[in-house]
Amino acid sequence: MAQQQVTLKDALTYALQNNTKVRNAKLDIEGGRYKVEEVRAQALPQITGNVGLTYNPIIGQLVANFGGQTQAIKLGQNWNSTAGVQLSQQLFNQQVFTGLQAARSSEEYYNLTSKLTEEQIIELVANNYYQVLVNRQQLNVIDTNIKNVKIIEKVIGNQFKNGLARKIDVDRIAVNLTNLNTQREQVINAITQLENQLKFSMGMPVSTPISLPATELTEVTTLPVFTDSIDLANRTEVKLLDNQDKLLSLQRKAYVAEYYPSLALTGNYTYSSQSDGFDFLKSNAAAIGYGASAIGLTLKVPIFNGFLTRSKIRQADVDIKKARESRRESVNSLNLAYENAKIQLRNNLNTIKSQRKNADLAQEIYKSTQNNYNNGLASLTDLLETENSLTEAQNSYTQALLNYKIAEIQLIKSNGNIKSLVQEK
Repeated sequence: MAQQQVTLKDALTYALQNNTKVRNAKLDIEGGRYKVEEVRAQALPQITGNVGLTYNPIIGQLVANFGGQTQAIKLGQNWNSTAGVQLSQQLFNQQVFTGLQAARSSEEYYNLTSKLTEEQIIELVANNYYQVLVNRQQLNVIDTNIKNVKIIEKVIGNQFKNGLARKIDVDRIAVNLTNLNTQREQVINAITQLENQLKFSMGMPVSTPISLPATELTEVTTLPVFTDSIDLANRTEVKLLDNQDKLLSLQRKAYVAEYYPSLALTGNYTYSSQSDGFDFLKSNAAAIGYGASAIGLTLKVPIFNGFLTRSKIRQADVDIKKARESRRESVNSLNLAYENAKIQLRNNLNTIKSQRKNADLAQEIYKSTQNNYNNGLASLTDLLETENSLTEAQNSYTQALLNYKIAEIQLIKSNGNIKSLVQEK
């Protein structure tokens, strides 16, 4: 299979369409709409129909005295059949109306949760993406070092043949080359694992081969513009907390509504038929059919329920107070993340600059030592030490770039603009 080249924007766009958590969050939105319809149904007319058929093998009798003579009168017929319709309409029920408000707020809650899930997936995928890039750059460093060591190996091999180098020098180069090849295999395995983790976070089949552009992770020279504070009103987390506060308040309101009376309109119509033989809902010589209807109002007034409602309201008050404390902590946490991101960016930029200089200096020292070694002015130990120092400096520089990118993502997230990563070219 041909490898699919994936930029950061491609990875984020794919994740927003295919990540399981994102898709489930969108399904929650759909379920929330149905929840609103479910609650709304309680405020709409409720119509039910009923049909019944009864056979009375033994008919009860009424014994009465008529004119001094006791007589028994049958109460009904062997076969009774009924069909009817009932209507109920809530005219005033504060619990139902409050529940409808809560359902609408729940729909908003699911929308915010879906948005927050998308932001979290963007952050996760971006971090995984840069992890892959860093390890690929470390692989490039190792490949370059292997190439340099092979040149030294060839030189020492020729010197050994001519009696100008010792056998121990040849062995040391061989050991160093073996170690580099082992490191290379380890980095390749790490890249494979990181790519699999990236694909998993994107919602992409792990078996799909991908490649990342090598120019994504570039040198950083300047810091972004910092502000003294951030507008938390733009953060999805804060909007979600506000919505949760609203839901808790509506829950308390629903409990208070249990004190309110409720008024409902009721109506029904029933048609009945009685006969001494099976004759369902028909009127003939052997059957008697008749209709009946009623329209009324039902008023329910709560009087005393053992302080149950009061207990519910007090529990709701406690939940609201706890939510306020959690909100205060969450806001403080968001401000902390922003301040830490600024500090980390400043520190990482300084580290990038120093590690860049360090890597350039290590490269110059290595070239100088290599030249001195070729002219017999430096030992093999000096050359190998400078080669190791160069590798460490290059990897430290690459790691500093990664740390900066991760801190940059945190800063963008703190400003509420994490989705801007999807629009970047």
